[in-house]
Amino acid sequence: MVERPEKRVLTGPDLKAFYKALSNPVRRDILSYLGEHGEANSTSVAKALGESTGTTSYHLRKLADLKLIAEIEERSTGRERWWKSLMTDIFTPPGLELTADEREAAVKIGALKMTQDLNLVVRAYAGYDASAGWNQIHRSGLRMTKEQVAAFAEEYQTLLRKYQSEPGDHPPGSRQVAVRLVVVPDEGPRPTLPTVPDDE
Repeated sequence: MVERPEKRVLTGPDLKAFYKALSNPVRRDILSYLGEHGEANSTSVAKALGESTGTTSYHLRKLADLKLIAEIEERSTGRERWWKSLMTDIFTPPGLELTADEREAAVKIGALKMTQDLNLVVRAYAGYDASAGWNQIHRSGLRMTKEQVAAFAEEYQTLLRKYQSEPGDHPPGSRQVAVRLVVVPDEGPRPTLPTVPDDE
């Protein structure tokens, strides 16, 4: 089990900055690349992403400003900078007081994540038979108290940490996999699906 990542609570201004950063596909690709390889210089990142070194270096600095990555100063020489992923447990507490534009940023971050997650679900189902066991799809329903929901989420985080490996130090044969947990009360009327008329 790796060391538990630092837990970082986002404020309203953080949400605005994170949305601006994560809405850029180059920055998302940089985070994925460093998350996989752990450490890399700006030239290798640019080559892997098919971007210019100037563009990549700019986005690397912006991600460092958000403390999502950090420069490895002892390895950086001249114009060639080395960077590493920072394992951070990012958390937005419920009931956070937000201004109108901060709340808009939070909603946009949620929509961005949901779009990615819906694409993952489609890929999981479409490639289920050919995945040789890599794609796992489980849907369940439970009846729990609010305290049990909190305990369940904490146990889930503990389980994730059990299987988490350090960036750049992954087990042989491992692949990057997406894992999502969504816990929400399943109550009230179900949405009505549109009807499709029969062909005459």
